[in-house]
Amino acid sequence: MKKLKMVIPKGRMFDNVARLLSDAGLRFRMNNRLYVPWFEDNEIEGKIMKPQSIPKLIELGSHDVGFTGFDWIQETDSDVSEVLDLKLDPVRIMAAVPYGSSRSHIRSRKIVVASEYERIARNFLDREKYDYVLIRSYGATEAFPPQDADMIIDNSATGRTLKEHDLKVVASIMESSTRFIANPRVHQTGWKKEKIEELRMLFVSVLNARERVMLEMNVPGEKLEELVRVLPCMRSPTVQRLYGEQGYAVKVAVKKKEAFRLIPLVKKMGATDILEYEFRKVIS
Repeated sequence: MKKLKMVIPKGRMFDNVARLLSDAGLRFRMNNRLYVPWFEDNEIEGKIMKPQSIPKLIELGSHDVGFTGFDWIQETDSDVSEVLDLKLDPVRIMAAVPYGSSRSHIRSRKIVVASEYERIARNFLDREKYDYVLIRSYGATEAFPPQDADMIIDNSATGRTLKEHDLKVVASIMESSTRFIANPRVHQTGWKKEKIEELRMLFVSVLNARERVMLEMNVPGEKLEELVRVLPCMRSPTVQRLYGEQGYAVKVAVKKKEAFRLIPLVKKMGATDILEYEFRKVIS
């Protein structure tokens, strides 16, 4: 039987990737003692691995597709095809030092730098011409300063952890988010290419749906043209005459962040029976 081998990241990224797969209709079951999920889609064979390992495993062909952070693609210098930036779990890779440190002080001597990212860290430090010794950390990098490191290079979503450890950012090195990636050879031809593109379409439809809601309302006939002009939508609103010619039913897909402004506005303009509901998928 044909199988597309998919690898899913464990740890911080797992929950959002698992939710995306479920929302796309790719449901799977887990055995807590194993790293091999069982997919309802029998064309997909899954495995769960650390995101650090995923890019190189996909480059080598151990797996066809998977999910990992852009930071780990860069760190491992892996030759993979980026199918889609999912924009999930966004972080920044930053260089940080203790609050008491000055830029001139850390520039004037050899410093100790702690980081999980060896390649990214060395590229930055060499480019900025620091004199340094790099210590490879394996988690809890923020705990190194000030006794065990003068600088750290680490990822952060909000910067809160850095502040809690009295660290200040001195450079933002790169941004990262979860990417859906594929082996370049697999992504070129054959049924696996078609399967990957189908998955991409499903993921895009789910992500689009998360950004939008449907507004549905009844509008008096004399208010229709005025009200339709203020409605943003993907293409054009759906308008149907109500039974008995008592006005119109209007449906429009709008971005979630616009709904809170639009609902009071259309109410003032004469709309009634206003409904807001979410989508599961939006395919444009």
